[in-house]
This record gives sequence, C-alpha cells and structure tokens, in this order.
Amino acid sequence: MSKILVVAPHPDDETLGCGGTILRNKLEGQELFWAIATKPSEALGWSAEQIKRRDLEIKMVAEKYRFSKVFNLQLPAIKLDTLPLTDIIEKFSDIYKIIKPEIIYMPCLFDVHTDHQIIGKALQSTYKWFRYPHIKRVLMYETPSETEFNFTAERVFKPNVFIDISESLEEKIEIMKLYKSEFGKHPFPRSEKLIRALATLRGSQSGFEAAEGFELVYDRK
Repeated sequence: MSKILVVAPHPDDETLGCGGTILRNKLEGQELFWAIATKPSEALGWSAEQIKRRDLEIKMVAEKYRFSKVFNLQLPAIKLDTLPLTDIIEKFSDIYKIIKPEIIYMPCLFDVHTDHQIIGKALQSTYKWFRYPHIKRVLMYETPSETEFNFTAERVFKPNVFIDISESLEEKIEIMKLYKSEFGKHPFPRSEKLIRALATLRGSQSGFEAAEGFELVYDRK
C-alpha cells in the first residue's frame, strides 16, 4: 500500500485535476492524504456564510474520498505571492515528516493562477531524494479553468502519463457538484460538460473510455 499526498492550492483543484484517480487509488487500497494550501477569509472579500459553506464542502468531499487525514495549511487565498517561499516549503516539509508520502499529485507549474504557480514552485524544492527518500513519484495534474488558459507561455502542460478513470468518472462529477459555487454550466470551464470532454480527450490519447492526464515530474521507482 502506497501513501499518496494530493496537493490542492484551493479546494476543488484536487477533484478537477485528479478526482477520478483518487477514487481509483482508494479502491486499489492506497492510503490517501489531502493538503489544502489556502483558506478564504472575510478580509479577502468572502462572507462568513461563504466561508462556512466552504468548510462544509471540504468536509463532505473528504468523506467521499475517505482521506486518512486532511491538512489545511490555511494560507491566504490569492495572496500567496505576499509570503516568503521558504515558509510555504516548511509547511509541506512538516507534512512529509508526519506521513512520509511515496506519491504526490501536484498542480501544474504553468497554470495561470499565481497560487498554483507558487505552490508548484514550493513543492519543487522538496523533491531532493537525499532529504525525502520516501518520495518515489510525483505527478502534475491539470486544472480546468487554470491550465488551459496558459495561451502565451512557451512551457505548457504536456501529459505523458494517463490513468484510466472509466469506472470513476461519474463519481468524480458528483463530488465536483458538491462545490456549488465553483461548478457551472457550459461554456463555464468548471462544468460537467467540460469534465466529460476532457476525460474523453485524455481517454482517446491513451486508449481508454475516460482518463486523466498527468505530467511526470519525478520518478525513482
């Protein structure tokens, strides 16, 4: 049994990016952990009711995935660029000391959202084998509404690992619907139609009915 750490800059990134894979991993008997990097606050424009609703959504989603533990770092959403990168790195190092993950799912370094970029950069600093020899594999996922809007950068998401989610796609969509404020109708990018279309595209690239695509960052199996 492998210990898998799923890193989400914001709640919903994990489901959009690798929800089907998480569900498959749980059925395979892997132990799953969830690290949520940011938390909204009234100071950042969220209402008390919205914050309460988001906390409830996190609880419901965690129960659906049956995570062994949820780490909420409670860093300021959309303000990660105001924090020293070393402080963020230390947060993840502390998690590693507790669970010693072997596999990590991380957001794409090239997403347009600054929070995603910063979390990705912080995580990069933790993949030195001589510091954390328990880490065997790191996969970068794509997040609809963030990854595909990188129109101008030379470096974009290029999936080279595909995981069959044919049996878990429907449940992934149902879990995503728990994020009521984040889920919308087509052509909104966080929609059921988009999730199905992306799963079909990645499936057609890899010979499955439906799949999630990842970019391999690190592998020392």
